Amino acid sequence: MEPERDEVYERIPWETLDHKGGNRQWMVYAVAGAIVLGALAYSFTRNQQAPPMPQTAAPAVTSTIPATTATTAAAPTPSTAASPVVVAEADLYAVDPERLIDLAMAHAEWFAAEYISYDGSPESATVLQQLLPDGVPLPRAEEGTQVFVDWARATGLTQTGSTTFDVEVVVRSLVSADGSAFVRQAPQKLLIPVDLDGEGHPRVSRPPLVTVVDAVEPAGLSLHAVPPEVEQAIGVEGEVVGGLQGSDGGWLVVVMSPGSDGVTRPVTVPAIP
Repeated sequence: MEPERDEVYERIPWETLDHKGGNRQWMVYAVAGAIVLGALAYSFTRNQQAPPMPQTAAPAVTSTIPATTATTAAAPTPSTAASPVVVAEADLYAVDPERLIDLAMAHAEWFAAEYISYDGSPESATVLQQLLPDGVPLPRAEEGTQVFVDWARATGLTQTGSTTFDVEVVVRSLVSADGSAFVRQAPQKLLIPVDLDGEGHPRVSRPPLVTVVDAVEPAGLSLHAVPPEVEQAIGVEGEVVGGLQGSDGGWLVVVMSPGSDGVTRPVTVPAIP
């Protein structure tokens, strides 16, 4: 019987290694994964910015609230809708002056139209009573009187104080008495004092000063004879009165043109020969 010999293998059977070292291999993988995850968590934590510290709002300090009343608890915000908006006279100074002028002129035009068109009817009396100052009587109108205001325009304004104005309004009206035809009246000029109260509302402070409108001096115009070829070029029906020739050779021709209402009026027609 031959003695046992140690066998030497040129190749190690992988089955034996797998059987003996499988559990160790998975343990190595688990440890390595835990290290990687730990490194990622540490890196993520370092890169995160610290949350901002809450800022405590400084309590508003006004002239009407003493500083000793401030507490650590936040006071409820007062509701602005609960208080009516009132414009103090001092605040009116800060308003655009053009805005104040527009208010005064618009109110004066309204007053002038109601003042001149008063006919004694209940509707007319109700409106004018609201526009006149207290204690001022309403106008007196004969029964059957009808007044129509053709137009009313503010033509001038003088500021007499910080919130007071004298507004000049020119009014043209037509009057019918006892159901007769309307008769056109001469233009009247009303000087109306308008005040703005503490809430910015315009008011007429006293009855107006009424005067007759001064006559207007017409502008001078020298018309020249228009050549026949220019008259043919305008193409407008009517009598040619004359014209003005510009530096470019063109003409502005004045023609008496009949209107659809049966009135023939002078109009200007441009013409290039």
